[in-house]
Amino acid sequence: MSAYLTVARDGEAELEVKRSRFLATVRRVGTEAEARAVVDTLRRRHWDARHHCTALRIGPPPQPVERSNDDGEPAGTAGAPMLEVLRGHRGGPGTAGGPGVADVVVVVSRWFGGTLLGAGGLVRAYGDAVRAGLEEAGTLGRELVREFALTMPYDAAGRVETELRSAGVAVLGTSYDVSVRIAVAAPPDDEARLTALVASLTAGTGVLVPGRDRWVDRR
Repeated sequence: MSAYLTVARDGEAELEVKRSRFLATVRRVGTEAEARAVVDTLRRRHWDARHHCTALRIGPPPQPVERSNDDGEPAGTAGAPMLEVLRGHRGGPGTAGGPGVADVVVVVSRWFGGTLLGAGGLVRAYGDAVRAGLEEAGTLGRELVREFALTMPYDAAGRVETELRSAGVAVLGTSYDVSVRIAVAAPPDDEARLTALVASLTAGTGVLVPGRDRWVDRR
């Protein structure tokens, strides 16, 4: 897969079920260590909450790292349903990627209200809290691109850069030395199309050199 969803910003949402408070905190993270740091911070901040249940997904598909923790709630009633919400979440119109949001940790802190909710009630409450938190956070797409260096003579550089942008190619920057070097990025499977486009625009004088692949945000 060459695209997936992550959260656009930090988010929080709170709901109350039979006097129990559920506070969902959503944070974007890049590693498990960052996720653990978020959990530790929230445990200290909300020290009076009885539970701090967690779910995280980190990395691109098809196999992101996934973890969940019930933190003392009955097994399968908190962390697992929270993780299922992350797996099934969909972005708004125009966002790249299929169902599921990654590079995210969600912590739901619960203050017990004195009434037992039962297994079904807990599953619904924790799932609903995560859904509300994700709505507050929003989503954006992440796309896999390959960087290329295009070297060409000065006389056609301005026109070629304009034509590349018009063709939907991401121009990352331009530098000038003995020749002009334009840094561009495109999806890896677009390399053949980009090569043909450069050859056409430069009449064969442009030299396109592929570089590294990396993930970038697409808002």
